[in-house]
Amino acid sequence: MTAPGLPPVALLAGVDEVGRGPLAGDVVAAAVILDPARPIPGLADSKALSEKRREALYPLIVEGARAFHVARATVEEIDRLNILKATLLAMTRAVEGLGIEPEFVAVDGNRLPPWRYPALAIVKGDSKVAAISAAAILAKVTRDREMAALDALYPGYGFAAHKGYGTPDHLAALAALGPCAIHRRSFRPVRECCVSGAGFNVTRNT
Repeated sequence: MTAPGLPPVALLAGVDEVGRGPLAGDVVAAAVILDPARPIPGLADSKALSEKRREALYPLIVEGARAFHVARATVEEIDRLNILKATLLAMTRAVEGLGIEPEFVAVDGNRLPPWRYPALAIVKGDSKVAAISAAAILAKVTRDREMAALDALYPGYGFAAHKGYGTPDHLAALAALGPCAIHRRSFRPVRECCVSGAGFNVTRNT
């Protein structure tokens, strides 16, 4: 994996996020500084990997990276700030939580957070920079696991299957049940559901 514009530094942090598009759940970001002495085979765009492969790579990244941190912006922050600002906030928290000051940060996408780190935004960076790929896998596995757990707390929506994305099944459940506590009320399908009178579902299994 190579990407133009990256300086030859030892402490390169890769950053990626998961969960900008869903109607429910937090947006999760991860930052990873890989160890050149401990290469991790099989890193690739997380979206091109199967769930089984991502799960297999997760512990290899955790054990082999020089540093990593997974962070988030909550549903409340998404609704208050908007999804773009919340995503950039989650990315900032991920880098700040590394415990090692990166010399340079490579971010997947076309926007950089307003931070103090020298950085480069790289479109499709998770297929070009190994550290970004590793970050994407950590973020994806973390969020998918969380949505599966939330499925048990808020039954009927199918969170374990669609992970909060606006699939037909999710939209049908939203219309029938109304939004629950982890739905993003600033997102139009959820907002329109509230306006239509579906109400707010606070049911939670304990």
